[in-house]
Amino acid sequence: MKKYTIIIPTLNEELIIAEAVQAAVGLGPQVEVIVADGGSQDRTVAVAEAAGATVVAAPRGRGPQCNAGAAAAHGAILIFLHADTRLPDDVIGLLETWFSAPRVQIAKFRLSFDVDDWVLDLAAKCMWYDTRLTSYGDQGIVIRRTFFEALGGFPAWPLFEDVRLFERARERTSVVVLPARVVTSARRFQANGAIPQLVRDLGLWIEYVAGVSPFEIAARYK
Repeated sequence: MKKYTIIIPTLNEELIIAEAVQAAVGLGPQVEVIVADGGSQDRTVAVAEAAGATVVAAPRGRGPQCNAGAAAAHGAILIFLHADTRLPDDVIGLLETWFSAPRVQIAKFRLSFDVDDWVLDLAAKCMWYDTRLTSYGDQGIVIRRTFFEALGGFPAWPLFEDVRLFERARERTSVVVLPARVVTSARRFQANGAIPQLVRDLGLWIEYVAGVSPFEIAARYK
């Protein structure tokens, strides 16, 4: 039985999924890699399988996709990872240390971006803490399978499913911020401008907190 399962939700990511899967597979024999695909129209599925991942089909939306990946997983510890995010090289040793303590049920990493931009650097450092505003799937979510199941998994939402999972978790335990950085792509910020994208993301988060449906928010987010 694998100890860790890395679950990567995808939708039309053929250009980057091979690198993501290869990096995950390269972490060692304790690691299982599952790509939960939401109906890609490109070669994502074929490329992911060729790179060494098990691919499961799922209804579109990060929440349903991550849940489908978890349902197929064999690992005792689940790692939910975006296709454009890379884990630190020493991640397995780090997790072995932290998750040896029974009190640690869920964790995230510190965030960094793959570009040199002071605005994004500042934004990333603000997310090195666990609050309702600063914890997202971009940072990677590491969670014991038993705790994930006890929480009922992710809500079947297309957006803010990660925020809701953290909210549910905080009702029962503390979210650990691991002392290592993931590196995530700044492609959205490069395409739309760092400050405009950050302002837009904050606006969407405010709508979520105010009670607007994640389905309505996601429709406009696209």
